[in-house]
Amino acid sequence: MPNIENLKKYKNIHMLGIGGISMSGIAAILKNWGFHITGSDCSNSEVTDKLASIGIKVTIGHNLEDLKKSDVVVYSAAIKQDDPEILEAKKLNIPTIERADFLGEITRCYKDTICISGTHGKTTTTSMISLCFLEAMLDPSIQVGAFLKQLDGNYCVGNSEHFIIEACEYVESFLKFSPKAEIVLNIDNDHLDYFKTFDNVKKAFIKYVKLLPENGLLVLNADDLNCLDLNKYTSSKFVTYGIDNKTSDFYAENISFNDDGFANFDVYYKNEFFETFQLSVPGEHNILNALACISLCNAYNIDKKFIKSALLKFTGAHRRFEFKGKISGKASVYDDYGHHPTEIIATANSLNNKKYNESWVIFQPHTYSRTKNLLDDFAKALINFDNIIVLDIYAAREKNTYGITPKDLVNKIISLGKNAKYIPDFNECASYVKRNVKNGDIVLTLGAGTVTEIGPMLVE
Repeated sequence: MPNIENLKKYKNIHMLGIGGISMSGIAAILKNWGFHITGSDCSNSEVTDKLASIGIKVTIGHNLEDLKKSDVVVYSAAIKQDDPEILEAKKLNIPTIERADFLGEITRCYKDTICISGTHGKTTTTSMISLCFLEAMLDPSIQVGAFLKQLDGNYCVGNSEHFIIEACEYVESFLKFSPKAEIVLNIDNDHLDYFKTFDNVKKAFIKYVKLLPENGLLVLNADDLNCLDLNKYTSSKFVTYGIDNKTSDFYAENISFNDDGFANFDVYYKNEFFETFQLSVPGEHNILNALACISLCNAYNIDKKFIKSALLKFTGAHRRFEFKGKISGKASVYDDYGHHPTEIIATANSLNNKKYNESWVIFQPHTYSRTKNLLDDFAKALINFDNIIVLDIYAAREKNTYGITPKDLVNKIISLGKNAKYIPDFNECASYVKRNVKNGDIVLTLGAGTVTEIGPMLVE
């Protein structure tokens, strides 16, 4: 059982934004440890229903009564400082703690917190590792950034010292954690609304690696030049993996893909044959994610047979190239969370290994700052598809002070010699696609916002 002494001063914990992916996992762990948990959120969801089913009281809207009885208020980053519950907590002098800080406290309860970080692939790799630990009966606690079929949710409460979590670099929240093991999948120019420059992104990862203890473990992607020198900032053990970089400790050879685009490949460890693996998710980027998982699990002495069977069983996390159905038996519809040019290119490359007629992408840009900063890169990434539709920009946490519109992206794509359409209305977009798709086409809804609603409209 993890050591929860440092949390015992809080008997009653009230959580704002409890339906969030990370918040819900924290709530379930605390409930399992015997704390009294209440919470509020702005809307009902699968997540809030699941919390209610394990005996956590969730209010939709505000609940000042439950808040008044709490010893601490934990709030997600989406909650503003003028929120009525935050204001009430301050008035009553009840301490308030932001989610990442509180999750940091929880990581210190475990002897072995395993943090999966990087700009892309965190959710998939966290899911793969989680399944390997479960397969090997290691009873981990898990927090993953999406619904995972095998967990029937986005978290799992175990009673061992292993705590497997995604560690996000946005606003440097991963610096709040106390990791024993870290994976750095890649470092890319994302979240520039916060970091401003790529150099600042890299500096954040250097600070993160410095958190490792001497007896810790660092797993690095040797195919990503931005990761390669990180080991010099820690004295912990480090392991590398790659596809192109054959000086890596773990590397893949003899890669082939089936008609679904799922890879089969041999893994070599220190130039000796290790094992043959087969995936049930498409794309070369998922071979890299699998190699990260294999590298870590081998360091934890997990038997190859468990790693092999767990990776084969993994069919993808929610909204990661997720199959949604077919349009009148003709075209296959997939939904993906990709919202950065690098992710879009990886997704487009996954299509190269599938058998299909023409590709369609319905893209919803995510945040004005990212769209403005990476406009050229978005256009270059999207021209990998045969038919391109652009929706309105999903604002998320921003106001449009950037003077950017979706038509700027459409015009940029057209200037690169590819046609693109701006169709802001979801119903109109679904009708247009239904009228124009042909047998054997693949349609992809892409983005981190509400674009996910279009898939069900297409396959109804």
